[in-house]
Amino acid sequence: MPAAPHSSTRHSPHDTPPPGVAGRFQAVIADLPSSCFAFVMATGIVSAALLKSGRAVPAEILFWVAISALVLLIVATIWRAIAYPGRFAADIISPAKTFGFFSFVAGLNVLGLHYVMTGRPGIALALGGVAATAWLVLTYLIPGVLLLRPQSTPILNSANGSWFLWVVATQSMASAAAAAAGAHDSGGLATLAAAFWGIGVMLYLLIGTLITLRLITRANRPADLSPTYWIFMGATAISVLAGSALLKLPDTFEAIAAMRSFVRGSSFILWSLGLWWVPLLILFGIWRHVVHHHNMRYETALWSIVFPLGMLATSSMMFGQGQSIEIIDQIGHVTVWVAVPAWSIAVILMVAAAIRWLRNPPQEPSPSPAWADSTHVGENQP
Repeated sequence: MPAAPHSSTRHSPHDTPPPGVAGRFQAVIADLPSSCFAFVMATGIVSAALLKSGRAVPAEILFWVAISALVLLIVATIWRAIAYPGRFAADIISPAKTFGFFSFVAGLNVLGLHYVMTGRPGIALALGGVAATAWLVLTYLIPGVLLLRPQSTPILNSANGSWFLWVVATQSMASAAAAAAGAHDSGGLATLAAAFWGIGVMLYLLIGTLITLRLITRANRPADLSPTYWIFMGATAISVLAGSALLKLPDTFEAIAAMRSFVRGSSFILWSLGLWWVPLLILFGIWRHVVHHHNMRYETALWSIVFPLGMLATSSMMFGQGQSIEIIDQIGHVTVWVAVPAWSIAVILMVAAAIRWLRNPPQEPSPSPAWADSTHVGENQP
């Protein structure tokens, strides 16, 4: 995984930050990862897990950290699109990076989940409306660009864990629509929620097949098995969360009545599959860092570990309590105390990387800091 992926790509002079101190900070914007909202996703869901487990004060603190990050990242993303359109467009057409944009959709809906849990569904509905617009654009723009635009190498060569963000975003829409349906007693929203959930499950099967094919048909380097593969598990966990939201709705909604048994059984299977993934994902990490001594440093992809852990905790508690399966609920409560240290470690590494970058003299050749590393999505080079 190259330290500065944009260094190998030719950009126009207008897309190159100026030299000096100001240029170093502008380089952060220029190299902002497409999946930068993964921090919002991870922080928001750990907040939700703490809230669900009865820790309201730390949950509220993390929630406002996530809200602040959301605002800053929206401003930074708009700035990047205007000031560095070439780099922004390059990420859109890159099979290894483009699915990272779905982190914006998921980030909004994860924060919406907090508002639902605290009895403010109106704000959640507003966030869901913005997320739905973004999802609709991205869900046709991204596959359209990838499939219709000529590619120098097979798209499958660039498949990585970030592709599951499409599933995560879709299931976050299912969860948001289900919450809105319950709050407004809307059969139409309930039907939409069920449709989103079904689309998300099918996307998981499709993308999971493609990524598994890539893993077994070409050699895997330590740089390839990035933390984004944890979204293999995170995508199942948020599918369980969305399924739990659907199961809360009454059978007076025809779509819910028709799907209830299927959603219940499928959610249990998806929960089991997600839990099954955890030891294998840990094994990937051991192979990468212990066996092959891959450099352990901060990268945006670390939030791809934190988010699945937080989502596993939250979805387990919601599904376990909703379906009266005590062991699943207990596993959720235990997982909270895995997700919180994981979030803390990622923050410490991020702050340490930022401090090291700030201490570097302006004339150093690499202006982009490690904590803004755009190798966020486990980019697999052909």
